[in-house]
Amino acid sequence: MAKLSPLMIVPPVIFAGLAALFYGGLMRDNAGEIPSTFIGQPAPLVPDESVPGTELLTGANLAAGDVTIVNFWASWCPPCRAEHPTLQALSDAGYRVAGINFRDMADDAASYLADEGDPFFATGFDPRGRRAIDWGVTAPPETFIVGADGTVLFRFIGPLIGSDYEQRFVPMLNAATDG
Repeated sequence: MAKLSPLMIVPPVIFAGLAALFYGGLMRDNAGEIPSTFIGQPAPLVPDESVPGTELLTGANLAAGDVTIVNFWASWCPPCRAEHPTLQALSDAGYRVAGINFRDMADDAASYLADEGDPFFATGFDPRGRRAIDWGVTAPPETFIVGADGTVLFRFIGPLIGSDYEQRFVPMLNAATDG
C-alpha cells in the first residue's frame, strides 16, 4: 500500500479553504458594495472655498432641513462627465444637488460648469483632496445622500448612470425624500 505524502494533501486543502471564503464573500448581501463608516453619522466637513463663480457649500447647507445629494467630481474625470446629465436632470427635477470638486484646477472646474451646465446649488473646491479623504472618497465620482438633519444616509461609488444607478441609488433617494 502506497503512503500518501502530506505535501499532496496540503494544496487541495488550501484551495478548498480559499474557495469556501470566496464563495462566502460572493453570497453575502451587497457583495459589490464598499461599506461606509459614515452611514448614520453627521456629514463630514466640506471645503471652505467654492469653485470660482459658484455659491459656497457649507455644513449648514447639509443640515438645512432638506435631503441633499453631495457629488464628488472632477473636470478631468470621464465617468464624471458621463454622469453630468443625470446630475442636471436631478437638479431640474427639484433635488438639492451639491458638488465638491477635488484634485482639479479651479479654472478647469469653473470652465467645465460654464460649458456643460451647473447642476449644483452650491459647490466646494478641494484641490488637494483633503475633504474627500474626510468623506472616505476613493476616486471620482462618488455620491452621497445626506438626510435633512445632515446625516449621511447612503454612499454610491461610480457614475450615476445605468442599471446600477436605477436599482441602487434611485430607491435610496426615493426612500430619503419620502421619509
